[in-house]
Formats: sequence, structure tokens, C-alpha cells
Amino acid sequence: MIFLRVAVVLCIACGTALGQAYPARPLKLVVPFPAGGSSDLIGRALAKKMGEDLGQQVIVENRAGAGGTIGIAAVAKSPADGYTLGLGTVSTLGMAPVVRAVPPYDPPTAFAPVSLVAKAPFLAVVNASVPATSLAELIALAKAKPGALNFGSIGDGTLQHFTGESFKLLAGVDIVHVPYKGIAPGLVDLLAGQVQVGFDILASFQLQNLQSGRLRALAVLGPERIAQLPAVPTAAEAGLAGLAATAWFGVIAPKGTPHEAVARLNAGVRKAVASAELREAIATQGLDPVADSPEEFSGLIEKEMARWAQLAKAKGFRIE
Repeated sequence: MIFLRVAVVLCIACGTALGQAYPARPLKLVVPFPAGGSSDLIGRALAKKMGEDLGQQVIVENRAGAGGTIGIAAVAKSPADGYTLGLGTVSTLGMAPVVRAVPPYDPPTAFAPVSLVAKAPFLAVVNASVPATSLAELIALAKAKPGALNFGSIGDGTLQHFTGESFKLLAGVDIVHVPYKGIAPGLVDLLAGQVQVGFDILASFQLQNLQSGRLRALAVLGPERIAQLPAVPTAAEAGLAGLAATAWFGVIAPKGTPHEAVARLNAGVRKAVASAELREAIATQGLDPVADSPEEFSGLIEKEMARWAQLAKAKGFRIE
């Protein structure tokens, strides 16, 4: 009789635990780049708003290295319980799996996409000391001094790297690639003139650096100009129509994360992205807030992988 009562109590306890509303404890959001960059800015703003909606703290963990693949690989290896998330990018989800000789992971089998968060076109920017006030002048300078200019990126095989390589190819110039471990150290050297050229989103360069004249934006690498820099032409307007790059950021979870948890997380992202606070934080940095369904985000990742795989094959480009 005593055994029966104990068994009943245990069953009730187990049922209560299993039926406990998700999430029942704090979550972790892995940002695969150092603090201070655009991914970190987005991740922290998103974590705050999602935490408010989920009723649990969302803790940001910066795990940088290897162009963001170390942090994203850690997400792939995490328990699929809905408590570990990652902030993926076009570089980590669309490019790294197909341009690296040894892919760090396979997104379709490693992750459960949750939702996009933001997207933005790249800018072509130079240090104020560079005697070029237009894309045409930069190209002319690079042609006059082959190998004298260099550009920074957040690592080999990233969108920043490939955009610089695309610029070299389209413009017919020779500029040197300098990879960094994240946005922050690259920006420090760009502001100091150690590297002269940069390709990234406005959030990474920081609007105040352009407004103060420390950096000079030469072109928007998207289909239209951006509101924060209305005088800066698009690459097409500047005479280099083929130079285009758009960054995006989105939330992922490990593959196998329960459908109910993914749905709850998607609702949390959508609510966060719709909030005035997050939209302002994103928009002031030249980013467009956007959310979609897990299925739509999955389709985008697969589309990007196919695009970059085709380009890598055509150019014979692989990162060892």
C-alpha cells in the first residue's frame, strides 16, 4: 500500500515536470562573434525582448573564432531541448558549410531554423586618409598602386571576405585581404588606418564614425540607398553594378528541438522584432527588422548554400 502511494506521488511529480510550460528556466543565445559588433548588438537587443516575452532570461554567450563557425558548431552539438539557441548569419549558415574544405556542420541536418531577425546591405567604406571620395576613385587608386591597399574581414570564407574578393574581380584591382577574429578588432585597425578598406553593414562601422568623418562610405552594395546615408550612392549608381552583398541574421536551435519549442521561440522572435524598442535599435544601425517562419528561414539557408556553393565551384575557391 505504501509502495502504491509512493508510486502515485512519483507519477504525479513526473507528470507535473513533463507538463511544465516551456521555457521553465533561462535560455542561452550563442553569438558567434566578439562583443561590440553588429551580431552582438542584435543578439543582446533580441535577448532582452525575447526574455520579456518568454518570462525567462535569455543569456548571451559570445563564442568567437573561425569566422563564427566555432560558436555555431557549439550550438549544433548542444542538447536539443530548446534552451540553447544561436544567432546565425549568411556567413556561418550559408557560406561556411560550402566554401570550407572541411565543413564545420551541415545546416539542414544540424539545425532547426527559428526565424530571421534582421537584414541589411553592405557598404564599401574607406579610412579618411584614403584619397578617394568615390568608388571610381578608389578603383583608380588601387590600380595605380597594386597591393598597396588592404581590406579587413571577420575571417576567411565570410561574407566580408567574399565581398572584397568580388570587388577585386569586378574592378580588376589587387588589394590584400586581412582576416580578423571579429568586427571590433577589425574596426580598430580600420579607424587607425592599418587597413584602408572595409565591406560590411553600417552597424559594424558605427554611424558616428561616418558622421564624424573618420570613415568615408563610398557605396551601398544593395538595390537602393539607405536612409541613414542618403547621399551615398548604390554600387550600381557608382558604376559597379555587379557588386552586391546583403547580410542577414537569424535564430537557430539544434536539430531535434521539439516542434512546440521552435513554435514558441518563433512567436517570441516575431514579438521582439515587432517591438518599437528592438526595431529602433536595429533601424538606427542601418538594419531592416524582419521575421519569418521556420520553413521560410530554412528555405533561405538552403538557397544561400546553393548560391555560394556554385560561386565557390566556379571560382575554384576553398578555405582549408
